[in-house]
This record gives sequence, structure tokens and C-alpha cells, in this order.
Amino acid sequence: METQKIALVTGSSRGLGKNMAIALAKKGNDVIITYNSNKKEADEVVSTIEFLGRKAAAVQLNVGEVKTFTDFSSQLSTVLNEEWNRTNFDFLINNAGIGINTPFTETTEEQFDLLTNIHFKGVYFLTQKLLPLIADGGRIVTVSTGLTRFAMPGYSVYSALKGAIEVLTKYLAKELGARGIAVNTIAPGAIETDFGGGVVRDNEQVNKVIAGNTALGRVGLPDDIGGVVAFLCSEEARWVNAQRLEASGGMYL
Repeated sequence: METQKIALVTGSSRGLGKNMAIALAKKGNDVIITYNSNKKEADEVVSTIEFLGRKAAAVQLNVGEVKTFTDFSSQLSTVLNEEWNRTNFDFLINNAGIGINTPFTETTEEQFDLLTNIHFKGVYFLTQKLLPLIADGGRIVTVSTGLTRFAMPGYSVYSALKGAIEVLTKYLAKELGARGIAVNTIAPGAIETDFGGGVVRDNEQVNKVIAGNTALGRVGLPDDIGGVVAFLCSEEARWVNAQRLEASGGMYL
């Protein structure tokens, strides 16, 4: 009998991560979500996944604090054992993140360090820490951004770090290939969420400009992204490896 697949999605109590977790559950996967501070939202996502007939659990994690990863890994092992009678999981989705929009000339070292710790250092060392818990033949999907292909003012640090993630993806694919683990990056375009203060969702002028520069004529929605992640974790995507898959509706072509 085939083992039930389990996905771990970081930063999945809201926004794109929540959508990814639910999309993975709809595809028949059990899901472990992580949240930074809002346990209530996380529990609501768990309830939604359970309503879909899948098992779920929530574990607290601050992806910007590398020193906490050992404890998180231990907690995760306990949850896997108690809830699934497993010592490993199958899919790691590195999604958690924040957005800071500030001109290059005004970016502070504190902002630089905060973004670096969350978007690159955290992803790097969390993936390293969790590798022993990822099953052979598993998948790793890390979230990048369309902003590595086109430039918009104010995202110099954020986008440069996502560029680093895209290079890291190739190296992980190369080094983990012997274990049958495929590693890919998904690069969303502008999406209507509360990310970065909700500017794409709430600022009508920004929304209109982006829609006008997108081939499909609108701004992205969370539902446009979650299914792409679920696809990359499906059996149909088993031969997709070391790729950057942009889901932007054809933004700035």
C-alpha cells in the first residue's frame, strides 16, 4: 500500500501559504502548516484541511531565527510520530516571507538583515536541518518572485535574495538527486493578498497598472498559485527538476 503523502508548508496560516496548503490537501495530501504568531489563523487552516478529509497539524516557526530550527525539527518529529506514525514527510514548501518596499538609497542594514534572515539564510538552513526528515523521492518547492525577471523600484534586497534562491534551487537539485528529491522554484507575479501591506489588493491604481501589463489582463489571485505548487508535488511532475516556474499570467512580457 502506498504511504500517505505529507506536505510541510511554511508560513501557511494566511495568504499564499494558506492557499498552497489547501490546494495540496485537495490533491489528497496531508499537510503540516507553520505559523509565526497567529495560532488562531493556523488552527482555522487545520480545520479547513480536516473538513476536506485530510489530516493536518500546525507547528509554530519563525523562519528568520535559525537558532530555533533544532527545536522546530524536534517538534516536527514528535508531530509526525504522534499524528502519522511516521519519521519523515514528503514535500517541503519554503513559502514563509515578508515584503519590504524601500528605495535602494534608503534601505537600512536592519531591513537588509531582516529580509536576508527570512528569505535566504532561513530557507537555506531550515532546508538543511529538515533534510533528514524528508523522504527519499520527495520534493522541495521554494517560493521566488516574478521580480527576479522584471524590476520594480523598491525591491532590490527582496528580489536579489529571491535570485539567490533560484540559484540555490539548482544546487539542491544537483546534490539531492541521488536521493530522488526534485527541487523547484515557483515565481508568482503580483497577487492580491495582504503581502507587503496589501498594496496590490488595496491600491486601485497599482492594481490597474499591473493588470494592464499582464497578458491575461488581471492581477493574480491566491487561487492562481496554490494549484501550481500542488502540481509540482504530484506524480505527474516527477520529471520536473531544477526549474523556475513563473506563475504571473504573463506579466511584463
